[in-house]
Amino acid sequence: MKFHLIKNTILLAFLAVLFSGCTETYPLLTNTYEEIIVIEATLTNELKNQEIKITKTSKFEDTEVAVESGAKVIVRDDQGNEYLFVESSGVYKSQVAFQALPDAKYTLEVTTKDGKIYQSSPQTLTKANPIQSVVPALAVNKDNETGVQINVNSYDATRSSKYYRYEYEESYKIVAPRWSSLKIISTSAQTVALINNDPNTKTCYSTNKSTDIILANTNDQAEDRVNLPIRFIEEDNYIIGHRYSILVKQYIENMEAYTFHKTMRDIASSESILSPKQPGLISGNIRCINDSATKVIGFFDVASYSEQRIFFNYSDFFPNKPIPYFNNCDDITYKFCFGGEDCEGETMIFNINSNLNTYIGNSGIIYTMVDSVCGDCTSFSSNIKPSFWID
Repeated sequence: MKFHLIKNTILLAFLAVLFSGCTETYPLLTNTYEEIIVIEATLTNELKNQEIKITKTSKFEDTEVAVESGAKVIVRDDQGNEYLFVESSGVYKSQVAFQALPDAKYTLEVTTKDGKIYQSSPQTLTKANPIQSVVPALAVNKDNETGVQINVNSYDATRSSKYYRYEYEESYKIVAPRWSSLKIISTSAQTVALINNDPNTKTCYSTNKSTDIILANTNDQAEDRVNLPIRFIEEDNYIIGHRYSILVKQYIENMEAYTFHKTMRDIASSESILSPKQPGLISGNIRCINDSATKVIGFFDVASYSEQRIFFNYSDFFPNKPIPYFNNCDDITYKFCFGGEDCEGETMIFNINSNLNTYIGNSGIIYTMVDSVCGDCTSFSSNIKPSFWID
């Protein structure tokens, strides 16, 4: 799971003093920093190599999150099975693929290299309840902006799901709007040449992951039914300019996990950590069992999982409108000479070598260029088509 507190180092520094030792909670302080282990763990009913992330809280001046390396990570169930996790690319992955099963109780145990042992309370898998649909529709948001509203729908006739958490991954196709079949290169300090451009620099694909904690609770509804707006994209946002896809992930949580994530969301959504909107105290289900003074941030969640992916094109919703782009892509002209009046040869050579501009055309010594993002999508994205992509 993703607590999303990790992305904000300032918030983490304050969160470091929110948490108790194994059994108590600390009030919010603003002048204290403590390094605390952060454990992000969601076990699901997917048959896969499960993942657990173990990091540390960050100081104000830190620009990256420190990974807790060298830990021994084990998930045990009450049937006598043990699943060992090994460190790989900043996360801990189970050595074998496995899935959480109904009626089994699972416990997470993490032993850090300094000998601290962190253990969760036993958790059981929630009831499976797959996503019914993910639906895009033309809409106007509260700011009177027109765009595409994407909703996720779910329904449980037995009213046993109740607590939902969502994440999404959005992927989109990018076509360089000012791509040219010719590419300009510098051949010396004062000369250039035109060569055939690589066609693989014209079309790219990018993927972004959601960063918010997205929750739904149906307790106060007549039915256990979710119709949740999960993403709104303005019509002038270039990410939907050609073809767009979103993969929505649904986790059915228990009340304890939902409450923990809701508190984390409330903290993260405060305009300021010192604002009147303060959740005050927070408690997870992981504790340090061999040092009661050691604090830990985290929750071991065992949740039923489902996902659904959709695609749509810009023309599906805006058939008569021009495609939006990420840059104005205006012409940039250079007088390619050196030493004379208005000569810009040195600047042009520098921008070519620095991949800041791409070639559009020239008339004599007057060269027309554009920003590289307009003529070469690989300057900011990947030209590798995702394996799931459907044109």
